[in-house]
Amino acid sequence: MTSGFFALLDDIAAIMDDVAAMSKIATKKTAGILGDDLAVNAEKASGFVSSRELPVLWAIGKGSFINKLIILPIAFLLSAFFPLAIKIILVLGGLFLAYEGAEKIYEYFFPHHHPKPENIPETISESQILELEKEKIKSAIFTDFILSVEIVIIAMSTVIGKPIQNQIVVVSIVAVIATIGVYGIVALIVRMDELGISLIKLSKNKPGITRTIGNILVQALPKVIKSLAVLGTIALLMVAGGIFVHNNAFLHHLFPILPSFIKEFSIGLIIGFIVLGIITLFKKITGKK
Repeated sequence: MTSGFFALLDDIAAIMDDVAAMSKIATKKTAGILGDDLAVNAEKASGFVSSRELPVLWAIGKGSFINKLIILPIAFLLSAFFPLAIKIILVLGGLFLAYEGAEKIYEYFFPHHHPKPENIPETISESQILELEKEKIKSAIFTDFILSVEIVIIAMSTVIGKPIQNQIVVVSIVAVIATIGVYGIVALIVRMDELGISLIKLSKNKPGITRTIGNILVQALPKVIKSLAVLGTIALLMVAGGIFVHNNAFLHHLFPILPSFIKEFSIGLIIGFIVLGIITLFKKITGKK
């Protein structure tokens, strides 16, 4: 009886060790998407009235949890009954990530001229502000859904072939870390300028370290968001390149002397611009903007 109990504990410990190791690998694989998720949500959560930033972020965070509650069961069912679908979705996701990264680079060097909206009222009512807020929240949750699919599928691809209980635990852990970690960091970022203003007020505008730190925090917010966008773009292309390299024998053995991060970034960038060119040509043929 006692030996059976300790054998059960050994089995549980072994499973937990496997889960911890697989969770570490899955989190590492999804790090690029998390960087982009962080940049996107920091940008979408900023620009509101100070008192509304955290409530808006909370609403987006709840939407993100709901997204993952929808996505996770579907991913587990596919893994159990149609595992090939995981690889197909993974490659399609890689094409999307590569396109997104290439499009961001193209937009930086050749920015589009977006028409400015006309007849913007100088003052808008509280109900109009709340309506605009709802639209932004919906947009952010939709974007989060796409990124969540990518995160879950990439995490799932690292545990294909493992027992289903391990898959459920590992991918669920990654999903929780992705949501709490990303939105927790975004909350700190969007409140950075408020902390800076508080420090400036505390210093009573007198020269000193408190005022200096406050000014740095206020000025750093837009730079931090821009830096995250750049790092997110690089990470997107590296993740996309990694997907193609690890799922294609030719690409896997191509240029073996190159460091893996250069190879993956380069392949992601090349494929991204190919997809961008195809989509741009299609839009021109169909007359869509």
